[in-house]
Amino acid sequence: MSEHIRTEIADGVCTVAFTRPEKKNALTREMYAGLAEAIERTEADPAIRCLLITGSADVFCAGNDIADFRARPDADSRGLAADAGPRPSKRVYQGLARLDKPVVAAVPGLAIGIGFTMLLHADLVYAAPEARFRMPFVDLGVVPELGSSLLVPWIVGRHRAAELMLLGDFFDAATAERLGFVNRVIAREELLPNATATARALARKPIESLRATKRLLRPDQPRLLARMEEELEIFAERLASAETQAIMAKVLKPKA
Repeated sequence: MSEHIRTEIADGVCTVAFTRPEKKNALTREMYAGLAEAIERTEADPAIRCLLITGSADVFCAGNDIADFRARPDADSRGLAADAGPRPSKRVYQGLARLDKPVVAAVPGLAIGIGFTMLLHADLVYAAPEARFRMPFVDLGVVPELGSSLLVPWIVGRHRAAELMLLGDFFDAATAERLGFVNRVIAREELLPNATATARALARKPIESLRATKRLLRPDQPRLLARMEEELEIFAERLASAETQAIMAKVLKPKA
């Protein structure tokens, strides 16, 4: 388990918090591994009936740690390890897409890149008024991931999705609520207590009925998983390109 992932289990809820605020909770491979373990434990343990994901301080997750991500071999960007087993990032992707227990998210601040796209797999999302969201994939020279190229148009329509993903601008919590990405905007001091109470309420409901209803509410899973694989292939190609490598080198260049 990563030192930057805190997991607690109580009252039928597995709560996962990103705890790397000095780096805006940017995800490393070790953090992916910790998140993957929590998702897999939620799926396997009958005593856990709901997953709650949150951040720390004033940030949810600012995406991938670019230095860590850039150092990955090509196979890693495709979600494979040297032995062709799934990497932690792919375990997270597939785990979120396949998990049929409820997922609640509490977003206290920035949610960028993967920090935003993982919210698309939550069933209930609550955000603080200060939260800001962004999908900067094009600006980084890559493409959307985690099935977001399918899920975002499904939620907001193709034209709004194009605006959000091609331009990659920030949008605030009120806009996220209006577009349907967020259920409710809640004052930051009340955010986690409300999300926790909701997760506990879900955990008390009939589990098989919850699971069946969640399956009915989601897009066709084979189609979603196929789109995720397609995204990963293109993502890996883009990551290896001269254009994307130049962009990431510029991002990592020390500021004078």
